[in-house]
Amino acid sequence: MTTVASATRTPSATRTRPRRALDWRVRFAVLSLIWGFSFLLIKVGTESYAPFQVTLGRLVFGTAVLAAAMALKRERLPRGARTWAHLTVAAFLLNALPFSLFAYAELTIPSTLAGICNATSPLWGMALSLVALSEDRPTRVRVAGLGLGFLGVLTVLGAWQGFAGLDAGGTAMALLASLSYPIGWIYVRRTLAGSSHSNLSLTGAQLLLATLQLAVVTPLFTSLPTAFPVLPLLAVAALGALGTGFAVLLQYGLVAEVGPTTAQMVTYFIPVIATAAGVALLGESLTWSTPVGAVIVLAGAALTQIRPRARASAHT
Repeated sequence: MTTVASATRTPSATRTRPRRALDWRVRFAVLSLIWGFSFLLIKVGTESYAPFQVTLGRLVFGTAVLAAAMALKRERLPRGARTWAHLTVAAFLLNALPFSLFAYAELTIPSTLAGICNATSPLWGMALSLVALSEDRPTRVRVAGLGLGFLGVLTVLGAWQGFAGLDAGGTAMALLASLSYPIGWIYVRRTLAGSSHSNLSLTGAQLLLATLQLAVVTPLFTSLPTAFPVLPLLAVAALGALGTGFAVLLQYGLVAEVGPTTAQMVTYFIPVIATAAGVALLGESLTWSTPVGAVIVLAGAALTQIRPRARASAHT
């Protein structure tokens, strides 16, 4: 659920923090709720529409919100073939692919499990960054967090029971969706970091390109729905307008105000909210291993985000 804007944000960009009418903690809580409920909305949407259709609708509504925001601020889309080429890849890795994988995954797995799988993104990101990003250095704490996090994944999946009752295909797709995000982050940091274009411009172009990608793919694999049930349609609309469009605006606003490290803490609240929503509103079952494993995953993910302090200068 990350965008080009948040992935390319540098510390220098957060020095001037604009004042907001609404406290950042309130906006942080709203963003957590929106993204936490996104997995429930995906589940409701896929009850009547094909996964690709849910994803396409999500992107259409999300892009419409970004387009309206750009029009209000009189922002233009970025220019340059090179920028658009990189944004095309970013749109696929950060939007089109993971959104579609989660939608397909929730055909066979509970929304609670999908939300917990999403929490593995920091773990994948840490593992990949050690290889792909020279500035990331392994430490004992971060490596321990990586191991602890994946132990938590095995706990959620019930490894000691031989993964009994678990849909392997759906779970694999949810985990691949979570892996797609850090691959996209690393690609963006390598290609678009330091771009002169505004966050809103880059984000709007990213969602537009992801929408076009799904607009091409969806007719090839699905047929036009014969009916449009209201509740699933509203779920898709909310998933797009709130979970993709409005949430993106909240996200990069938080990054600009409190920095990427604090803003990314929202990742740790999403599975908690997704689990509560799935159990309370969809009646999904919950065994002891799910919340226990989720806590272990989140603890491991938190440890992977701890970076060593810069060494103090020898001369003061």
